[in-house]
Amino acid sequence: MTKTVPDSRDVPRNSQSFAKSDAAAAPLGVVVAVRGSIVDVRVNGPLPSIHRVLRAILDGGDGQADTVILLEVLTQRDAHHVRCISLTTTQGLARGIDVLDTGGPLMAPVGPGILSRMFDVFGNPIDRQPPPEDLEWRSVHRAPPSLLRRSTRSEIFETGIKLIDVLVPLERGGKAGLFGGAGVGKTVLLTEMIHNMVGHEEGVSIFCGIGERCREGEELHREMKEAGVLSNMTMVFGQMNEPPGARFRVGHAALTMAEYFRDDEQRDVLLLIDNIFRFIQAGSEVSGLMGQMPSRLGYQPTMGTELSALEERIANTDAGAITSIQAVYVPADDFTDPAAVHTFSHLSASIVLSRKRAGEGLYPAIDPLQSNSKMATPGVAGERHYRLAQEIRHTLARYEDLKDIIAMLGLEQLTADDRRLVGRARRLERFFTQPFFTTEQFTGLDGKLVSLEDALDGCERILNDEFRDYPESALYMIGAISEVKGEPTSTDTASSASTTP
Repeated sequence: MTKTVPDSRDVPRNSQSFAKSDAAAAPLGVVVAVRGSIVDVRVNGPLPSIHRVLRAILDGGDGQADTVILLEVLTQRDAHHVRCISLTTTQGLARGIDVLDTGGPLMAPVGPGILSRMFDVFGNPIDRQPPPEDLEWRSVHRAPPSLLRRSTRSEIFETGIKLIDVLVPLERGGKAGLFGGAGVGKTVLLTEMIHNMVGHEEGVSIFCGIGERCREGEELHREMKEAGVLSNMTMVFGQMNEPPGARFRVGHAALTMAEYFRDDEQRDVLLLIDNIFRFIQAGSEVSGLMGQMPSRLGYQPTMGTELSALEERIANTDAGAITSIQAVYVPADDFTDPAAVHTFSHLSASIVLSRKRAGEGLYPAIDPLQSNSKMATPGVAGERHYRLAQEIRHTLARYEDLKDIIAMLGLEQLTADDRRLVGRARRLERFFTQPFFTTEQFTGLDGKLVSLEDALDGCERILNDEFRDYPESALYMIGAISEVKGEPTSTDTASSASTTP
């Protein structure tokens, strides 16, 4: 199904033919002020509605293509003026330039044709491939599903990463956050989850890069293509050099694509957002440019409302589920920062990355004591899983308490029981390290995917002191615990059973 939309996304943004086709259209108004990305427009007739997209066309001159500048209406200042945020650069825009109406809000492309492709916030392909065909265009401003349509079933979503599956199980159709400062491994962990989940799940994966580096987008596209999982994946990017308006809306565009696969095709969707803090940061820039009074630490006063409007659309319904994993940059590693606090409230699981563990070489650098999940209950995870997780947390917490005594007096001053507990805790820490598929070229180690059953079995055997006589290094950067003794894993057993006549 193809739908004609009266705006600029179905042609290149700087298209000469597009500029000419609108030359005869009656202007809606004229630009009266330009302050960075904020543009004031005096309207000749009735005011355009909030979120309506307007456009100004700049004459290229000297045979150059005309430039199209897209503006989104944010406020109606009085009976004749509207204030807009620019979705493209405002270079060359000046007072007195005519502004045209596109006839609708910002639209995003949806349909089977968007799979294996990479787009910007306007739906333009940025992977150097021809524009996809057979698309439908939908507004990026959509209401969240009603409470009657939401599913109440709780189900664990396996990632193949031992520490996450055992201690911080994710919810199918839920929202999980990866919290950490700069350089502790948020993007690497997110990329590994894409590799594991897209390669083993039947659903669709949508990666949304908000204010990230173009290098990361190119690397991710290449890695997913080499891994053979690009056919069920769509990428949407609002790069960090783009105006705050574009970065603020790219998350809504990705969500619109995810909602199509959930509601129309009734498929499970994995939505990965890197980085949700950049969405809040873009909103803060927009708010400051609009002249709103800032709230605590300079954030916008509407931060809670803007974040909720995005997060509440991520839901598990009767048609399908959108499972979201979001990287969250924590400024200066301060978890009391308003951006981190507001994001915490929307999540069913919080995965906290630790710079201290990264410094010790314990990758993934997840802090098992600060991370938590509402799925870690006997009713959802099961009695055995819950009991083991609690015992692991108790062992690691006790070891944390003993670290000061060990540093001052030495391990020999502990009781025999405490020495055994320290041995278990150190072996658990090393067992929870895991070589990733996405870091093979850097580490030289083959990536490992570990089932939940193998991970639980390994933890149980370590807690039972079965590996007390093995050096701690034997459990470092391995997959299943059976690799220590050369035993077959449950995955090996299942695969051999399936090939036996």
